[in-house]
Amino acid sequence: MATPTHELIGSPHPSISVILPILNEEAHLKGAIDSILSQDYLGKTEVILAIGPSHDRTLEIAQQISQQDSRVVIVENPTGRTAAGLNLALKKSQSPVIVRVDGHAQIPSNYLSLVVEILNKTGAVNVGGVMAAVGTTAFENAVAGAMRSPLGVGASRFHTGGEAGLVDTVYLGAFRREALIAIGGFDERFTRAQDWELNFRLRENGGVVYFDPRLHVTYRPRSTVKALAKQYFEYGRWRRVVSRKHSGTINYRYLAPPFALIGFTVSLLAGFIAPILFTPAAIYTLFVLLASIKIASNIREYFLLLAVIPTMHFAWGAGFISSPKTLVPVSE
Repeated sequence: MATPTHELIGSPHPSISVILPILNEEAHLKGAIDSILSQDYLGKTEVILAIGPSHDRTLEIAQQISQQDSRVVIVENPTGRTAAGLNLALKKSQSPVIVRVDGHAQIPSNYLSLVVEILNKTGAVNVGGVMAAVGTTAFENAVAGAMRSPLGVGASRFHTGGEAGLVDTVYLGAFRREALIAIGGFDERFTRAQDWELNFRLRENGGVVYFDPRLHVTYRPRSTVKALAKQYFEYGRWRRVVSRKHSGTINYRYLAPPFALIGFTVSLLAGFIAPILFTPAAIYTLFVLLASIKIASNIREYFLLLAVIPTMHFAWGAGFISSPKTLVPVSE
């Protein structure tokens, strides 16, 4: 295992490359890039967009922004896969600090300044903060509430906040370039869970992954039940892949959704044989009812949460249970 570096990053204001994997982000791309270009950071910055084959005006919008500001660079990502796009953008970059931002996220004006401060203070190889979900519709607001609550997604600090300190993984991430290069960048076999998998390898290589709640990133949730279910199904599916590839990376929090799905389903079926066996399903239903009251800010959100919370739990659980070993063979 390598010894982690605690050296400062070159100068007080090292250059920063902000990399974004982009696919079908017409609605949010301009806001995401504007939040990067309006930083108060005093050092040199560049924004590298790895754009996949989108079916909307994403490329057109990106080209317009790039023509207006030379700091914005476009690279083609033929596969459209997130990890491949991140690696293409990383290869194009030159800066000692690499900051990942997504096309549907927005960072506060002091984000890059804080990133350099925290990297230098902690000696971490990757730092990240709060995935602050904020919706623009009633459904999105309900999803955002569930994503910010331990009743919806568990107690991960990057969802719910908390004290600064060492963690297993962070949302997005701001990296020391040499640490990313040392482990070979992002594993392109992973369609999802690239962050979990990457941070495991960073820690295995002796690096520190650090959470700081001051790094507050605005995240836009999915806008429909179908999109939300697909997202969480893929989360569960690929988290299972990480657990197979890297033993010891699973914990009880990740096992809760599949056990909830199995218990609820078995309880519903068995209850027709012996009504007492409806009890586990009734307990989960009561949990959803009470959690929705706790999370909701109005009556409309409450009723939406009755669908949102089980969708998140059961889709994640279904993905975890059904994840095939052939996605990424353990032997590779």
